[in-house]
Amino acid sequence: MPLYRIDPFPTDPTLDELWRRAWNAPLGRSYQGILSRSLGHLCAYEAERLVGFVNIAWDGGVHAFILDTCTDRDFRRRGIATELVKRAADLARERGAEWLHVDYEPHLHEFHSACGFVHSAAGVMKLS
Repeated sequence: MPLYRIDPFPTDPTLDELWRRAWNAPLGRSYQGILSRSLGHLCAYEAERLVGFVNIAWDGGVHAFILDTCTDRDFRRRGIATELVKRAADLARERGAEWLHVDYEPHLHEFHSACGFVHSAAGVMKLS
């Protein structure tokens, strides 16, 4: 059973290791500035190994946004990502958010629906 921690501020090398195991890609840049401005973040640990992560960005008001939900490929299908999102929703609510948003690719619709999100129309614009 993983240990879930609120705002543990993992180091970039620790996050990079998880990114590589979750997305087969490097972290790419420092995440520390992002974490310091987030409403919160949660990590799942197996012993001292980071096996799951979710970030909660916000607008400084009532809207929060789930970003970068991921689980180490060796720990998938154990409910870790679902538990991270559930706990992120609770934390966002406790910290004053009234709405929790998430953007996702179509193949993740079932997962996000199971986490309690309802489908809504949204737009996105690539800037780079």
